Amino acid sequence: LPACRDSRLFIKDLHFDGVPVRIYLPREPSASKRRGVIFFHGGCGIFGSISKELKEKVICRYIARKSDSVVASVGYHLAPEHKYPGQTLECLTATVHFLKTAETYGVDPARIIVCGDSAGGTYTASVCQELGHRTDIPKIRAQVLIYPFLQALNFNLPSHQKNAAGAFLSRDRTVHFILRYLNKDCSLKEPILAGSHVPESINLKYRKWISPDLIPDVFKLGYKPPLPTLFLPEVHEEVQELFKPWISPLLAEDDVLCPLPDTCIVTCEHDVLRDEGLLYKKRLEDNNVRVTWHHVEKGFH
Repeated sequence: LPACRDSRLFIKDLHFDGVPVRIYLPREPSASKRRGVIFFHGGCGIFGSISKELKEKVICRYIARKSDSVVASVGYHLAPEHKYPGQTLECLTATVHFLKTAETYGVDPARIIVCGDSAGGTYTASVCQELGHRTDIPKIRAQVLIYPFLQALNFNLPSHQKNAAGAFLSRDRTVHFILRYLNKDCSLKEPILAGSHVPESINLKYRKWISPDLIPDVFKLGYKPPLPTLFLPEVHEEVQELFKPWISPLLAEDDVLCPLPDTCIVTCEHDVLRDEGLLYKKRLEDNNVRVTWHHVEKGFH
């Protein structure tokens, strides 16, 4: 589809090092260089588009207008036709390109944020983790994670229980879409939901970061700890990707989190992924990263 028209924005379809991008530039001249936003849409890595999804176009146009920023929305190619981790790599490539060429678009390279919703929040977290120690490109100014997916070890946190039957994104659908994204057999869903893919050694290692004990009490009303489950080595071997930070950014080590930029995290009360945002908020704060948190009490995924 051709780029949509807007009286206040120039909207162009480009490629950043081969990655499709739709860029939104304010028409009004600016006396100084503008802020820049690179945006990753959601859709579990298997849905969504920069050209067909009305929601993404509205969001990007709104951000560009309200913040007087140049917004670059990344059209990463979708799984399973384009295999994981191609989506993360394309988001990374587009971000590096934008950081290096920002002034071409009238953007101050020191004032670029990375933003994404749902799986786009996963890519945002992964890109910022990858670039945190880079010294050859400008630093990302901030990251915005909108109800992000951040871990695939524990699907029995309080928000998973409370919102298991969420109308848009249920607990079952979450794991089903992850398996589709990784091109895995969807029959693995039930053992993963039960936690049978995680050996006790990994549970012990990451309990300090992923545990209902770390969730504030106000979000645990009605929570019931799940019954112990049997570890299934054959399932564990099939889903090794779930234990990597590109799928589970919550598992990144502290030295990866320490250099992360200022962060804004948005969570929603009626969202199966709510607690992942809360856990990442705590991890970042424990590593002295400045975090702004917005919680939408009547919000859903």
